[in-house]
Amino acid sequence: MRFHKDMLLLYAITEEYCNRQRPLIEMVKEALEGGVTILQLREKHLSDEELMTEALEIKELCHSYGVPLIINDNVELALRCSADGVHVGIEDTPVAEIRAKAGNDFIIGATAKTVEQATAAELAGADYIGVGAVFPSPTKQNAVRITNAQLREITSAVSIPAVAIGGITLGNISQIDCGTLSGIAVVSAVFGAKDITQAAKELKAKATALVHS
Repeated sequence: MRFHKDMLLLYAITEEYCNRQRPLIEMVKEALEGGVTILQLREKHLSDEELMTEALEIKELCHSYGVPLIINDNVELALRCSADGVHVGIEDTPVAEIRAKAGNDFIIGATAKTVEQATAAELAGADYIGVGAVFPSPTKQNAVRITNAQLREITSAVSIPAVAIGGITLGNISQIDCGTLSGIAVVSAVFGAKDITQAAKELKAKATALVHS
């Protein structure tokens, strides 16, 4: 699936901590119905075999909505299941190594918390960066916070698109200084919601307003 920045508008990330009481595939379908534009599978509690099973099923569902599937961290599994891409953290497999192995059509996202990390990711061949945490995050409680000024500085230092991540909710999204952001990345704001589809719809509307403000 050919990457373009509009895919990043509402970037939903699955996370086991959301205390799920039903199959993940059902929750992903509801998120897609609500307008999620890209999905990252981040299920670190699963074995590779279990993750592969989930990834294949969810990839088929995502593609039926024209939405790319990104795998968190696990480059080899992402390639094995023919996912659309992978997102890596600062201490994970280097972007340049992934690009050399996966080719130009594979989507690569990279975490960046500084201008230096952002520019390095772009030079190495990343398609987009995830910048945060912009708010306290329930999924990564030790995550380093960045200010709006830092967010703007980081995103304006690169020509590749960027998403803000970290504790973003319907209640605080308007506090983000958009700058050159292409979208927002959320976990619990979608998958922790009682009505996932409605939450996604409302977040997408607010993300659209933010990006085009």
